Amino acid sequence: MEKPVTILAIKKLLTTITDPADERLAQIMNDSRKGVVKAYHTWENQLKKQQLILEKQQEMLQIEHYFWEKGTQYIAGIDEVGRGPLAGPVVAAAVILPIDFAVLGINDSKQLSSTKRELLFDQIKESAIAIGIGIKNHQVVDEVNIYQATKLAMIEAVQQLPQQPEQLLIDAMHLPTSIPQESFIKGDAKSLSIAAASIIAKVTRDRMMADYDEVYPGYGFSENAGYGTKVHLEGLEKHGVCPIHRKTFAPVKKMLQ
Repeated sequence: MEKPVTILAIKKLLTTITDPADERLAQIMNDSRKGVVKAYHTWENQLKKQQLILEKQQEMLQIEHYFWEKGTQYIAGIDEVGRGPLAGPVVAAAVILPIDFAVLGINDSKQLSSTKRELLFDQIKESAIAIGIGIKNHQVVDEVNIYQATKLAMIEAVQQLPQQPEQLLIDAMHLPTSIPQESFIKGDAKSLSIAAASIIAKVTRDRMMADYDEVYPGYGFSENAGYGTKVHLEGLEKHGVCPIHRKTFAPVKKMLQ
């Protein structure tokens, strides 16, 4: 291979190399131009970062592999979002991933930017075997309490799966179902299926709250998703309680008294 003449050409070439044993790298490493040295170090750092992502992916698939290796094919990870907000629904998602699932960068949804969550949301929907979503609105939360509403949302998410799961992996909850289940504290950091469910639930709920922001402006729902931020609390003081507020949650309850 002829040595690329320009630094730009070398940068373009590096974008096509993914194997550190690629023989073309030897010529690039011997090029002493500052721009080439910098480009190589950038490529090397990106490769290391990619390797860490791959290692994290395999680490978060250990639970799934345990069941896959036992012959359990359809494993549903389940998570929820929206237990703490003062307004809006609690949303749960159940996600069944295939054994060859290859979407990288999945993590606990709280650890990701909104842009990254949106991207992964689409990729998960495209690659998953099945996705189910359960939604319990503010009225249900007030009627049965947030813990029970969360359970109901999770059960609904499982029921909405187009593929019957053989095993459930749940983030810190036990569900009244005959399907075998395992519960994990901080499961969205331990299981890729649960982490994928957390992203589906989070994006689904955020989009709902953005829509509610147009219907009930003044509380910042599109930015705070109903959590008790300064803007939200100021909106409560100025506009009072709106129809999607949880009336059993302080400070909403205090305002109504």
